[in-house]
Amino acid sequence: MVEPVTLPDPTMPDFSGWTCPLPLRDHPNVVMGHGGGGQMSGELIEHLFVPAFGNPVLAGLTDSAVLELGGARLAFSTDSFVVQPLFFPGGSIGHLAVNGTVNDLAMSGAQASYLSCGFILEEGVELSVVAQIAADLGAAAEHAGVTVVTGDTKVVDAGHGDGVYLNTAGIGLVPDGIDIRPQRARPGDVVIVSGLIGVHGIAIMSVREGISFGTEVVSDCAPLNGLVAAMLAVARDVHVLRDPTRGGVATSLNEIAKAAGVGIELIERDLPIPETVANACSFLGLDPLYVANEGKLLAIVARDEAEEVLAAMRAHPLGGDAAVIGECVPAHPGMVVTRTAFGATRVVDTPIGEQLPRIC
Repeated sequence: MVEPVTLPDPTMPDFSGWTCPLPLRDHPNVVMGHGGGGQMSGELIEHLFVPAFGNPVLAGLTDSAVLELGGARLAFSTDSFVVQPLFFPGGSIGHLAVNGTVNDLAMSGAQASYLSCGFILEEGVELSVVAQIAADLGAAAEHAGVTVVTGDTKVVDAGHGDGVYLNTAGIGLVPDGIDIRPQRARPGDVVIVSGLIGVHGIAIMSVREGISFGTEVVSDCAPLNGLVAAMLAVARDVHVLRDPTRGGVATSLNEIAKAAGVGIELIERDLPIPETVANACSFLGLDPLYVANEGKLLAIVARDEAEEVLAAMRAHPLGGDAAVIGECVPAHPGMVVTRTAFGATRVVDTPIGEQLPRIC
């Protein structure tokens, strides 16, 4: 008896040739790790979304796309926010929605001008909650100097929306002569972080899990466009900017190292990790380098401009704790390592999934 032959569905992605460490074919359904900014997120983007939407602009996989339009260079970005809880020390989902998109545009050197905003509301959520989120979003937009000019509202059945989800998209102009993208990192460049690492993720976790760490941990959620403007005022040739949100500093630096084909070496003793975050991570079994930030940036600049950039950052209210944390090196291209206090090195890899789900 001849067995029937089942032909492949031409509308479905072909998983047969994938060779990822944990390929999507091992996960026939979406799992939380696919949204965590780690290797699973990267596989989802690389193997499913990029083939579906592939084009030269998208191929850069930067925080915001830089487009030529009508003789101007336009930065364009979109982001969705599903954080729980909706309100946390230092902000709310409304603040995140504005600052996240403003910061993504700033990582291309653009000053955000206009935002769109989409509210997805769960049936039964209190209107007072929606009103507070809208008020927070409006206040954050005013503080960042950006205008919300269009939007949308949808309602889903009770039990299918978890309160409130937000989406924002933004546009802004990239000044002439600015070329900021991960591919520009090169050996000899200096790696700078604008402040204390891991604060946002621990602030969210402390509220979500009801854990006290002896003092309230407040999110660092903030718009970084002013800080970036101050940096570009003293050094127009900043090579790379990245806000280390999901996956933290480690994931962002791994993405940069792979995109540029350089190695990155961090100095453990120079990492600005506050004691509260270090203690919380020790208690929770987390690594601060993988914990999300919402008001910090990583900058990679030429060594001869590093001191001037660092001084400009420290003179800004959001960069007072800026520090040099490492450098780009020709060795181990595509890999990030940390040099410990004992002179040894350890690999700082991209996580498979995420340590803290739904932190933005």
